[in-house]
Amino acid sequence: MFIDDATYDSKGKTYRRVLLRNSYRVNGAVRHDTIANLSNCSVDDISYLKKSLKLAKKESLGQEGSFKLKQGLSVGAVWTLHQIAKDIGISEALGDAREAKLVLWMVYARLLGRGSRLSATRLMSQHAGCDVLNLGSFTEDDLYDAMDWVEKEQGNVEKALFQIKYKKELPVFYLYDVTSSYLEGTQNELGEYGYNRDGKKGKQQIVIGLMTDAEGWPIAIEVFEGNTNDTKTVKSQIKKLADRFGAKEVTFVGDRGMIKRTQIGDLKDEEFHYITAITKPEIETLVKKEIISLSLFDTKIAEIDSEDIRYVFRRNPQRAEEIEASRQSKLTRLIELCDEKNEYLKTHKKSKEHSAKKAIEDKAKKLNISEWIDINESERNITVSINEQKKKEISILDGCYVLKTDRKKEDISAQEIHDRYKSLADVEWAFRTMKTTLLEMRGIFVRKASRTKSHVFIVMLSYMLAYKLRRHWHDLEVTVEEGISELSSIHAIEVHFPQMSYQQIPQPRSSTMLLLEKAGITLPDALPCRGATALTRKKLVSERKNFKARIL
Repeated sequence: MFIDDATYDSKGKTYRRVLLRNSYRVNGAVRHDTIANLSNCSVDDISYLKKSLKLAKKESLGQEGSFKLKQGLSVGAVWTLHQIAKDIGISEALGDAREAKLVLWMVYARLLGRGSRLSATRLMSQHAGCDVLNLGSFTEDDLYDAMDWVEKEQGNVEKALFQIKYKKELPVFYLYDVTSSYLEGTQNELGEYGYNRDGKKGKQQIVIGLMTDAEGWPIAIEVFEGNTNDTKTVKSQIKKLADRFGAKEVTFVGDRGMIKRTQIGDLKDEEFHYITAITKPEIETLVKKEIISLSLFDTKIAEIDSEDIRYVFRRNPQRAEEIEASRQSKLTRLIELCDEKNEYLKTHKKSKEHSAKKAIEDKAKKLNISEWIDINESERNITVSINEQKKKEISILDGCYVLKTDRKKEDISAQEIHDRYKSLADVEWAFRTMKTTLLEMRGIFVRKASRTKSHVFIVMLSYMLAYKLRRHWHDLEVTVEEGISELSSIHAIEVHFPQMSYQQIPQPRSSTMLLLEKAGITLPDALPCRGATALTRKKLVSERKNFKARIL
């Protein structure tokens, strides 16, 4: 058995062909069988196989029955993720250090199985990550060390990814949004009580700011303490664009709670522009000042200029219907409560009318409909009625929204301003994917501020891979999660000789091959069998014994 390594020229280009072959004689004539095509393997993998063959004894390789076949590890998914990471520059941005390879494994593990660093370590026993990444044995402690390393390198990695992505032309529009992620426990160094977007009362949280380009491609992510106001996160993003990424022509896009007077001043200091929305009270002020007329709100986009600010506005009839339906639903709930209280007053003679009325009034305030609801009591009977005039005044702006920007008409149209603001939905999609669906950012399972930041950064890198795969597979009836699960079914076949081993990659079935083709991935015919292992210091058996002892 030998490596047939040769180069040849074709149409002015030089190609390398590397084959794993077996040599034997038939009636005195030399014959060769090709066992595997190694042309797609890395230089290091080919070198490893050559060295292994030199150590092998020729007589042992030639004996019948001297090799064994075993089921190997899953290789399809981790190989695909590794090639995507190379394609978009994550591998290049991280570098070749051992810590970088461990970070890459944690990035892949978010898509393969999620969970803690301990889970990521155990996951390696199912996937050929060590062989694909050319990585030696490690424990979960090594992963924590790698998290410390990548937290210090995050700025450099983000800058490198930015330069790889935008070699020819820098983006002009930068989308930014903020979310929160609740924590279990109270020991996280960044955990604080604040405005909880997850609806988890009584839990500490962290605040996360994500910046993307106009297509929703992640550029940078930052973690703040859980009580940080949205507007206070903006200045650091502006500094990143100016200092880290060297952006010159910038239009910063944020929602109505993000870009206020102070943030606009910070943007002007860097000669940056903005696109944002204004609140309902601000719209009412513009209407009162007759800067905007209610008659101009239509399904078509309209705009006006005032004091070097462009206001772009329209009415969304679908949104108006949703708001009205919500009001009716709330009113129905209030009437049901009123009926319950009236029934109670009838059957309990000693009950007090004012207590029942107050409970209904409190409910109306909680539902935010008290402004257009009248609640009256007469002869132990409470009635709920609609103040039509007030309701009309409140609903006059239903479905109306106004965007504002300092960009000039000759630079950008009203339609593009509208479309760029609507693109913030891509950032919301990214948060949803990272937090609750595919990548499951929670639970965070770390306490240190540095490791919390690196955990979130690793999740962002995983989202880049998911972003690419979603687009590769967009015309297939498959989700990213289903596609990765399908690719994970490709297991190597370990071929063991007395003095060397390698992993043969079988031909995938047609459905799996389609996923690979759509992603532009070619599986190698063989991989080295390095024998590296991922070991866990914390053992499940001892944990289970300790748990059993505690409950008995």
